[in-house]
Amino acid sequence: MSGKKISASKFKAECLQIMETVRKTRKTITITKRNVPIARIGPIDGKEEPVFGRLKGSIQFKGDIIEPIDEVWDANS
Repeated sequence: MSGKKISASKFKAECLQIMETVRKTRKTITITKRNVPIARIGPIDGKEEPVFGRLKGSIQFKGDIIEPIDEVWDANS
């Protein structure tokens, strides 16, 4: 994963611009402190899975779920 290297102070000053560059170029940038790599910022791989429909097909119904059950109960007790 070789890519561009920048100092921590430059990253701090230009953080939003650097994140936009990573988003557009899809390349990783290494952040250094005194020329020692301390962090890496890069694009997220893959697509985000939508929340709605995530569990589709994971539930199985056994029997009739609409038919009343044969148990008597009182909601006020």
